[in-house]
This record gives sequence, C-alpha cells and structure tokens, in this order.
Amino acid sequence: MTDNLDFTVAIPTYNGASRLPELLERLRNQLNTENFSWEIIVVDNNSIDNTAKLVQSYQENWQCPYPLKYCFEVKQGAAYARKKAVEVALGKLIGFLDDDNYPVSNWVAAAYAFAQKYPHAGAYGSQIHPDWEVEPPENFRRITPFLAITERGDIPLLYEPKKRLLPPSAGLVVRRQAWLESVPNQPILTGRVTGNMLTSEDLEMLCYLQKSRWEIWYNPEMEIYHKIPQARLQKDYLIPFFRGIGLSRYVTRMVNIKPWYRPVALVGYIINDLRKIILHLLKYRTKVKHDLVIACEMQLFFSSLISPFYLWKNGYLNSSK
Repeated sequence: MTDNLDFTVAIPTYNGASRLPELLERLRNQLNTENFSWEIIVVDNNSIDNTAKLVQSYQENWQCPYPLKYCFEVKQGAAYARKKAVEVALGKLIGFLDDDNYPVSNWVAAAYAFAQKYPHAGAYGSQIHPDWEVEPPENFRRITPFLAITERGDIPLLYEPKKRLLPPSAGLVVRRQAWLESVPNQPILTGRVTGNMLTSEDLEMLCYLQKSRWEIWYNPEMEIYHKIPQARLQKDYLIPFFRGIGLSRYVTRMVNIKPWYRPVALVGYIINDLRKIILHLLKYRTKVKHDLVIACEMQLFFSSLISPFYLWKNGYLNSSK
C-alpha cells in the first residue's frame, strides 16, 4: 500500500457504540488541519453491539474533507486491532485513540506538527488527563499512570531506554515506517481478551521501536481526556488488571536485552522483585489486605516476579522473536 496521506487517526474499539459518538464529534471539530491530509479509521475489534451501524450512520452524514472509514478485525485483542490499522492506514503517521479518549480541538494538528519537528521520533504520546466518573481515593495517584494517565508537565520529554518508562497506547502517534521496520508480525502480547489476562501489548511494540533506535517522546501539546468509569476503581477490576501487567513484564523487560545475557538479567530482576515484595510487606504489613492501592502494588510486584515462569508454562515464550 502506498502512503498518500499525512496522518491517520485510528480508533480500535470493542463494543464502543455508546462511547464513540463523543469521540467522533471531537474529531469532526478538529482545528488547523487544512494544511495536511488526514483520515479517520474505526477498527471494530469483533464487537457484538451496534458499533458498525453507528459508524455507518456517521458516514452517511459526514460533511468533512477528511474521510471517516470503517474496518473489521475478527481476531480479538488490541494488538490485532492496531496491526489492522497499520495495514489499512494511508497516513505516514498513525494516531491511536481509544474509544474513551477525548482529544482537545487541536490534537490532530499538534500531533502532525510534532512529527515535522522531531523526525527521529518513531512514536510519541499525549498528555492524558483523567475524567473520573467518581473521585478516586487520596493515594490513588500512585497507580494512575497504569490507567493511562500521563501528566508529565508542559515540555516535550524524550523517553530514555535506560529509564524503562514508556507512554501508553492511548493518544499515541506512531510513524508507520518505524512500525513496519521494527515491530514483529506476531507479537507475544496481544491484549486482554476473555481467558487471557496479559496486557502491555503496547509496551512490547514500543520496546521494539526503541530497539531499532527510534526515539519515543512525550508531547504535552497533544492533550486528551480519558474517561474512567467507577467500575475501573473497584477491586474486582484492578487486581486482575495489575496481575495482567505484572505477568506480561518478562516480555517487555527482555526485548532490548541480548539473548545470551537474558539469564543474568532474569536473576537480577528476580532479586529486585523479591526485594520490592519484602520492603512492601515490611512497610505496610496488614494494610496490604485492606488498602486497595497497596494491594494493587503488591499484586504487580508478585506477578512481575512469577512472569517468566507463567509465560513459559503457558507457552507464550514459544513464539518469542
């Protein structure tokens, strides 16, 4: 496929019919996009609601110079939906918005401008503000970055590989060339689906970009609001969520480590994870059972510790690149 547009907004969605209208309205009202060409693609990831009909109704009344497209990805998982977006996108840049990410009116323009200023940026993330349905507990700020809340100030920042910190996929822009050059056709992590709690598929992709020497940035000019319903503040959601992040960690930890050095690195990570668990227990003792944030942190540390053994036992590492 020949690139013949400057920018693609890709919206992976699963049963997003109730959330998509606000996002599509915000994209319909983007400002300062006259000087470049762009498109919007909704990637329906095997939805069973009326997502397809909703997008069709928008297409029938779409008056914008940039097209609104729809495609269907039957393989469940965010990684497959994003891969599909890369396959069908006509833009040199692909900006990913989840169906609960609501961009400000200059998001597309700011995203395009950043790529022109930073040609070595293979990907760059947005400044993401929370839109809480209910106010979270006071100590909840400690774990908000895991919920794709990214407020790192108003100056662009380079994510340095040695710091092992990367932006979430919500509001992430990827240079299509960088993806095609760097990301394996079959990732290990594919995203949460029924019967598979592993997550961090976005971090695996970004690790491969860094491995190929592409820069990863934070662009505060790209602002979005992430709507977080009350259900995501409950123990029933958060504990499995943090378990999935932890169990995925061996993959993202090892992408940039040479195969011959991985056994040494593994021992180092095991020792460090054990240290975190012991310090957490000594510091909080009985609070680990009763405080949700402390329990989430403990779940993350423990799941990170057992990650390589879980992945090996369940056959995920057999497809390792």
